[in-house]
Amino acid sequence: MERIAYYNGKIDTPENLTVPFLDRVCFFGDGVYDATASSNGVIYLLDEHVDRLYNSAGLIGIKIPYTKDELKAILNDVVSRVDNKHNIVYFQVTRGTAPRNHAFPGDDVPANLWIMVNPKQFRDFSVPMKLTSMEDKRFLYCNVKTLNLLPSVLAAQKAEVDGCDETVFHRGNIVTECAHSNVSILKDGIIYTHPNDEYILPGIAKNHFFIACNKLGIPVSQTAFTLDDLRNADEVFVTSSSNFCSFADTFEGKPVGCKTPETVKAIQDAVIQEYLNYCGIDSL
Repeated sequence: MERIAYYNGKIDTPENLTVPFLDRVCFFGDGVYDATASSNGVIYLLDEHVDRLYNSAGLIGIKIPYTKDELKAILNDVVSRVDNKHNIVYFQVTRGTAPRNHAFPGDDVPANLWIMVNPKQFRDFSVPMKLTSMEDKRFLYCNVKTLNLLPSVLAAQKAEVDGCDETVFHRGNIVTECAHSNVSILKDGIIYTHPNDEYILPGIAKNHFFIACNKLGIPVSQTAFTLDDLRNADEVFVTSSSNFCSFADTFEGKPVGCKTPETVKAIQDAVIQEYLNYCGIDSL
């Protein structure tokens, strides 16, 4: 199979698999999710992504009806059923199936597990991204990887309309993150990024971007920065679990970054090499 979907033990193609009308995701977006890449049948940083899913679920009171080891076994089994070398592995847990009511259903209603595996095409990391911006009007659960993604949908559409690849969120003049990614800047040899709090998702790819920077002797400061800081940065980095470590050359239609290409390449090479080593492959 090239594409596969899973729902509470049922497996089919994403087009054919059906889910109950009363799954609470349909009415409330009541659930959490995570996603990562896989290559050669190996799910990248699986332990960290499963840990983040359980953390997100715990923060909003969802009880996942599997141990972490059981969930990892299910994910590995589903991935083993597809034929692609590279995939994106998406998984989510919703608060169960029950008659529509804003309050939680009883403890006798188990959470539902969704998994989807699709072919993955890695972007050309030597090609810079173009960024636009939008006021961050999300609620204060940004550290929970919730299924309530309407603000990100609107931001993705703004990027589409503006001819850009990603939208940078900001609260006033303070940059938080992007619609689907974390954003960091390099200025005077130091990487700056918004601290992990309720305003951003604690990015796993961002953490491994920091690991690469530390190995290269590039200091990292978890200090919030402004829109003007981004505009005047030496480099602007965009990190995500599906695209690792990209850089931008345009923000709001004007040039940004691209002042230290050797540093960009060194960081990207280190991040990509970690992925290759983890999955046991020679190239993307």
